[in-house]
Amino acid sequence: MLAGWMIRRGIRVAVLAFSAAVGAWTSLPAVADESMRMWVRYPQVAAQLSASAAVGKRIFFDASLSASGRMSCASCHSPQHAYGPPNGLAVQRGGVDLHQAGTRSVPSLRYLTFTPLFSRHFYTPASEDSEDEGPTGGFTRDGASASLHQQAAMPLLHANEMANPNERAVVTKIQHGAYAQEFAQVFGANIFSRTDQAFNDIGLALEAFQKEDVSFHPYTSKFDAVMAGHDKLTLQEIRGYALFNNPQKGNCAKCHVDTPGPGGRPAAFTDYSFAALGVPRNPEIPANRDAHYFDLGLCGPYRNDLVHETGYCGMFKTPTLRNVATRRAFFHNGRFHRLEDVMHFYVERDTHPWKWYPTVAGSLDEFDDLPPGYRDNIDHTDAPLDRPKGGSPALNEVEIRDLIAFLKTLNDGYSATAGGG
Repeated sequence: MLAGWMIRRGIRVAVLAFSAAVGAWTSLPAVADESMRMWVRYPQVAAQLSASAAVGKRIFFDASLSASGRMSCASCHSPQHAYGPPNGLAVQRGGVDLHQAGTRSVPSLRYLTFTPLFSRHFYTPASEDSEDEGPTGGFTRDGASASLHQQAAMPLLHANEMANPNERAVVTKIQHGAYAQEFAQVFGANIFSRTDQAFNDIGLALEAFQKEDVSFHPYTSKFDAVMAGHDKLTLQEIRGYALFNNPQKGNCAKCHVDTPGPGGRPAAFTDYSFAALGVPRNPEIPANRDAHYFDLGLCGPYRNDLVHETGYCGMFKTPTLRNVATRRAFFHNGRFHRLEDVMHFYVERDTHPWKWYPTVAGSLDEFDDLPPGYRDNIDHTDAPLDRPKGGSPALNEVEIRDLIAFLKTLNDGYSATAGGG
């Protein structure tokens, strides 16, 4: 185990050494390519879906399961857009007439399989002790769902999504739908007489589809091809990768882990942790027209078990950065629509706060999407969020372009098979 950890750590050490080597950029690619080649166990592709997953696929694309009759899971989680939204809207619209706006941006459904259970205090091994990483895991942006099948079933009932009035309404639609017989063959001849169990099985079928279908975890990015030794990064991508790992510069790898996981599992590019970043309030979200409405993440409004743990207010789960360059709405509230703006916000949030926050009654209202009592929760410790007001940002324009060049190597579709082999 220690040897494996040292090998994984070697990538980061090597890349940081490259970035510190003044004048060594001409020889950098060959050294970087060699250091990045690692043993990764890419998942086997099943010859066909199980019966449960096949039913789940029918459910996933079935718009008749919505109150409007025009929205399916795929409407917001488009396969052609890495199972994220097909447009640049900050939030999607659903409900009985497709006019009800959501309150959070839609995340991708790719690479969710290994999400751990939610824990208030997650510990990772260190050399001599364990370090408390704080809240970690769970599904959805606030970790409220304990399993993929629970998460998958939530949109069926949510008022601003598929908007069914109750579980029975969903079960009845499947009972009288085109694949009722297949559903009963998988889950039992009498399944439609047991509403609670049938609705749970709908979630299980969706979970099976997401776990088994390779399109939810293709690992076909350039990064994967390089890791497997089938391709090489460009000089600009290598510079970006060095910035990604540099704890004084981009420091992205602190939360977006870029090294293989247990058993050679491909890098997840997330540690599933939660952070309060102080993303500016988004006027594009209709709910934000109410000055008293705040989305507090772990503290609500969608989960209420942590409402009294005010130290968590404003925290949202760290997403994977795989396919991040394909997105057109970023962060939990979709505040930004270009990756360049996201990068500038990260490095200039504290150095140039007037660029991001409004002035109210003559005073800068920093971190305006959180009530003042919770603003101490915002991360000011980790680079690049640790710079003084008026200081120099952690990344300049050239470095931002280099970092984005690397992030684009995380887009799936670069090769036809996992790892590019």
